[in-house]
Amino acid sequence: MIDVIKHKNIYLGVSLALVVLSWALVGFLGLKPGIDLVGGTVWQIDAPEADLDEVRSVLNENGAADFQIKIAGDGSFIIRLKDLSEENHQGYLRALQDEFPAVTEMNFSSIGPTIGSELRRSSIWAIILVLIGISLYVAFAFRKVSEPVKSWKYGLITLLTLLHDVSIPAGLLAVLGEWKGIEIDTNFIVALLVVMGFSVHDTIVVFDRVRENLQLFRGRNTPLGEIVNRSVNETIARSINTSLTLVLVLLALMVFGPAPLFYFVLTILFGTVVGTYSSIFVASPMLYLWQKKR
Repeated sequence: MIDVIKHKNIYLGVSLALVVLSWALVGFLGLKPGIDLVGGTVWQIDAPEADLDEVRSVLNENGAADFQIKIAGDGSFIIRLKDLSEENHQGYLRALQDEFPAVTEMNFSSIGPTIGSELRRSSIWAIILVLIGISLYVAFAFRKVSEPVKSWKYGLITLLTLLHDVSIPAGLLAVLGEWKGIEIDTNFIVALLVVMGFSVHDTIVVFDRVRENLQLFRGRNTPLGEIVNRSVNETIARSINTSLTLVLVLLALMVFGPAPLFYFVLTILFGTVVGTYSSIFVASPMLYLWQKKR
């Protein structure tokens, strides 16, 4: 048997350190928002005859200002501009084609700043409402079995666990933004919501077994730590096996899937591992410590 309660300080300490580190990374490095959250234009072109400096030079000579350009994994060029009218878009494309006849346009996406601001606000509210909604639902679901552990405690600990599961992937995204230039768009918001949904599923399974065992051992003076340990060990195989099936699918997508989805899948994969850990080694020890203090 895994004695989760005996080593609770180690497990919770590791989680706290990772959360604090993640917040520090987000605070110092920041998250690079994509165009669908702040507005702007992303333009991808294929120019086999040109290098990075030559493409940048042509754009500068034709009046482009305040833009960023990088080379994608397939060798094409990704150009990001704040605002780009269709007239300027066609003008830059003609200038590039005059200089490099083999230039072809692969993708052009433009979102206005107003729409970007609305999407950013909606994304933030989506995460907040999901966190609160899941916590209230857990508290409501356990309302009829609120002794000896009050139902609202299950809900609040679920909320803290989900904050843990969101914070650590956010730290990873901050590192990837600084190191690889990865930008946060609505796809990554979806990835975080997926992580929360999967994590809370495992957490509820563990808590439900704790609830059942509390009823089973009622009146026997069984230590709370023993009940929590028993509950975790009865569900740990299921939690790991369920997570493993998702991990295998995500690994296959990372290896064989399309390149643009790589970091999106990586976020879900990392969050799934973190969520599985928190369901077993964070949620249950927190419940034990809180109830024991009472």
